[in-house]
Amino acid sequence: MTGRLMLLDTASLYFRAYFGVPDTVRAPDGTPVNAVRGLLDFIDRLVQDHQPDHLVACMDADWRPHWRVELIPSYKAHRVAEEHELGPDVEEVPDTLSPQVPVIEEVLDAIGIARVGVAEYEADDVIGTYAARAKGPVDIVTGDRDLYQLVDDARGVRVLYPVKGVGTLQITDEAALRAKYGVDGRGYADLALLRGDPSDGLPGVPGIGEKTAAKLLAEFGDLAGILAAVDDRKAKLTPAQRKRLTEARPYLAVAPKVVRVADDVPLPDVDTTLPSTPRDPAAVEELAVRWGLGGSLRRLLTTLAR
Repeated sequence: MTGRLMLLDTASLYFRAYFGVPDTVRAPDGTPVNAVRGLLDFIDRLVQDHQPDHLVACMDADWRPHWRVELIPSYKAHRVAEEHELGPDVEEVPDTLSPQVPVIEEVLDAIGIARVGVAEYEADDVIGTYAARAKGPVDIVTGDRDLYQLVDDARGVRVLYPVKGVGTLQITDEAALRAKYGVDGRGYADLALLRGDPSDGLPGVPGIGEKTAAKLLAEFGDLAGILAAVDDRKAKLTPAQRKRLTEARPYLAVAPKVVRVADDVPLPDVDTTLPSTPRDPAAVEELAVRWGLGGSLRRLLTTLAR
């Protein structure tokens, strides 16, 4: 794969579309399609502004993989609507968003935009693997700061973070990370696991907030360096920090595998080239009429044809 690759954290973007576009945007039968149309508008703007050669809509085949839950049981536990032992748990999703997700998938497939999800992995892991394999620059579009860990100036990997819709994107490179968090991409995962993240059910180390975590990483380099300092009585740790980090060792032993994005997902062999014409024009037309996708779909198809 050569040229610029754009990776969409699809669920993150359609959630933003759902909450950003009024639910009065509906299909002819009255079904809300605000997330569908909002996502199509997002993609249209992204392609216009950043002109990728390749585009992948990365999906959560499993939004809460059991292998992560086994390590940290609280991982995303507060967002579980229904647990399943033999398959992915069901996530709490607004009632009028759930029916729109299959429509989004059908529309992307009909257009010919690559859509990739892998069993037992989150979209983040799919993104991490594509980013690791890319030969050219990579734009990751996400509203999830967890993916800041993939930022790598040397390889041209950056995060486009929507601040307001996608009309205003925060372009996050290593300079931006250092300015805000005091770490680079590699250090962001360590910062995140030390600080914790209530939205993902990650407890972090009690008493170690973002600023303290950044200072510790600046002083000792990475998580391994911090843990070595805990065992070194000459290291510059306060008694309280040493105590908290010691008590958190069981968590810190497993948290890296949970927080760090996988880069070895078995990706399917799909064509990621940005399509210039729809893969299935008849299906596109049928979906446009059935769901009243109107201008949103037409604008995207016009942009792709340029």
